[in-house]
Amino acid sequence: MKLRVSWAVLALVFFISAWAQAATASGRDCHLPGSEAGLRCHAIAVPLDPQHPDGDKLQLHVTVAPAFRQVASPDPLFVLAGGPGQAGSSIVATHATVFQRVRATRDIVFIDQRGTGRSGKLRCAGTPLDAAANDAEMRDGFARCVTTLKHPLALYTTANAAHDLERVRVALGYGKVNLFGGSYGTRLGQAYARSYPDSVRALILDGVAAPEMVIPASAAAAQRALDGVFARCAGDQACARAFPALRSEFASLLARVDAGAVTLDFAHPRTAQPTRLPLSNMRFAYTIQRSLYSPRDSQRLPYLIHSAALGNWGPFLARGFAATDLSPEGELAMPLLLAVLCAEDIPRLSPALREADERGSFLRGHAGRIAALCPLTGVAAAAAPSARPIHAPALLLSGALDPVTPPSGAASAARAMPNAQQVVVAHAGHGVSMLACAPRLLREFLDQPHQALNARCLDDVTLPAFQLGHAGTQP
Repeated sequence: MKLRVSWAVLALVFFISAWAQAATASGRDCHLPGSEAGLRCHAIAVPLDPQHPDGDKLQLHVTVAPAFRQVASPDPLFVLAGGPGQAGSSIVATHATVFQRVRATRDIVFIDQRGTGRSGKLRCAGTPLDAAANDAEMRDGFARCVTTLKHPLALYTTANAAHDLERVRVALGYGKVNLFGGSYGTRLGQAYARSYPDSVRALILDGVAAPEMVIPASAAAAQRALDGVFARCAGDQACARAFPALRSEFASLLARVDAGAVTLDFAHPRTAQPTRLPLSNMRFAYTIQRSLYSPRDSQRLPYLIHSAALGNWGPFLARGFAATDLSPEGELAMPLLLAVLCAEDIPRLSPALREADERGSFLRGHAGRIAALCPLTGVAAAAAPSARPIHAPALLLSGALDPVTPPSGAASAARAMPNAQQVVVAHAGHGVSMLACAPRLLREFLDQPHQALNARCLDDVTLPAFQLGHAGTQP
């Protein structure tokens, strides 16, 4: 049987191919911080309010790291950053590390979500909100900030961000796309896959936020992670010898901080100016929580706690300021974070849930601080998150030591993903994709997303040694 194809059909195929290539090839050559390779940067107009598509527009910044192979797979990988409030352009260097193997055959597309990075970043002048000395200072700073914002915060929702992703896909001429989401990016990825199921080929979700998760209700998970540090130290001969009273030292420090009995005098690490700082529960607890994100940092916690118990707060302060001493490009867009949480999470934070979450945790008051700022945002409660099934193949990655999105969240999300496979890494925290063989596994999954993935190589991920003194792992 001879295959007969008309010239009209061939011309149509050629036209569609040429249109797609032209769309993908648009933009301009660019170099972004953290990346030595040349990239393509695009400015894509999206409706500021998707309910009024002919109204004002917002320019989204999109960075494309083109596939290495000239004849590449047509389905790119869209990378959705975390936060909410982190920009894709701030993690673009991962194209050469986490996504290097994927990029061999696929474009890697980094999207600056509306309100982040180069997509009209929402920012507050002056001291970053998460570096405020106390709750009152944070509230006053945000009250001033809201009056300077150009657009209503009610426009900065996960649903609108998902609508923007579809605009990006169409503007760049792609068919089906693959999604990679980290942390909050997993929420956005699931929202997009539910709103535009025909546009999604496969998903990779790292640090999975289940649809029912209330992001600020993370006190119990943080306490479990800290208890894990204490248990590991007690089971490690060198750590137990160096810090034999670690739990009681931490409890004593927390009680002193809660009583307002700790005031620190030090040279500010950025300005070297003499600084006097009453240590609030907020700053103390946030430093502990942020240290739990990565085993590299959590294995330093016993030393930080013990040093502070002896009156040497220097190591603790260094870690605390390291979490907030960021460039403007790398900072979270705090107004966007609050816009999302106040619309989508705080309305679902019942008093009973908050009480149960914070009971026995060092991270008491975190959700309440956010809730206290919500009346200033002017946002209304969003609709309940959809639990509609996602049928696209999905790879769900979790770290067993994660203090924010533990494996239970991925297991819950997987119930609505009949084609999902979950991988839990015993010695990982918040983020798995950069570890050991994970970059290779991302490529293998995207090449054959319906095949079972052999992820046993991630069992080789080990914990770093505990820091025992100024010299590191040696006392």
